[in-house]
Amino acid sequence: MGKLGMITIGQAPRTDVAPIIERCLEGRAELVQGGALDGLDKADIERELFPEEGQYVLTSRLATGESVVMSREKLQPLLQKRISEFEEAGIRHILLLCTGVFPGLRAEGSYLIEPDHLIPPAVKAMAGGRRLGVLVPLPEQCATLAQKYEPHGLSPVFAVASPYKRDEAEFRRAAEELKEKSDIIVLDCMGYTEEARQFMAEASGKPVVLSNALMGKLVSEMI
Repeated sequence: MGKLGMITIGQAPRTDVAPIIERCLEGRAELVQGGALDGLDKADIERELFPEEGQYVLTSRLATGESVVMSREKLQPLLQKRISEFEEAGIRHILLLCTGVFPGLRAEGSYLIEPDHLIPPAVKAMAGGRRLGVLVPLPEQCATLAQKYEPHGLSPVFAVASPYKRDEAEFRRAAEELKEKSDIIVLDCMGYTEEARQFMAEASGKPVVLSNALMGKLVSEMI
């Protein structure tokens, strides 16, 4: 059996998301998890990695279940280090568990699977000419993630609800915002769960795409 390395920009294990990926793999590969923030405590992360003005903002989950907000520019060297460690361990397929854009990440011999390369064209094909709505965790991410879709001819409308706060009122407000402005909705963060997808689908009455499940299905065909 082969191995799929899954690297979160937070901390492993991702007990919230790993079951979704494992179901898609259907036993064809062993899932090996790692995190860019493994071994760091929340205070250190908040002190060393918090975004400064103008930096690309990310959020992820810690092993405790808490969430943190980080700067991509400060996080990326830690993420690259974890990719290199997976390669040294002989893992030949590595999935980045984040839908953000990371210019310059590399793997020397392994296949690095970056969701921002795969999700926008897949969503374009699914949406056709329909209006696209995108749910993101943080308000600061709306502008930066819009740039990910623009090259594919998509101009999504955005709403905000964090997958890590589990605030039903926040999700309901987001569903109401997207209900009138979109025909299909993408949950654009690897932290959203099937529970969130079902809630958004019921509250909005629209088809909803769960990014981690989409990536799991695509990756399962590569292993």
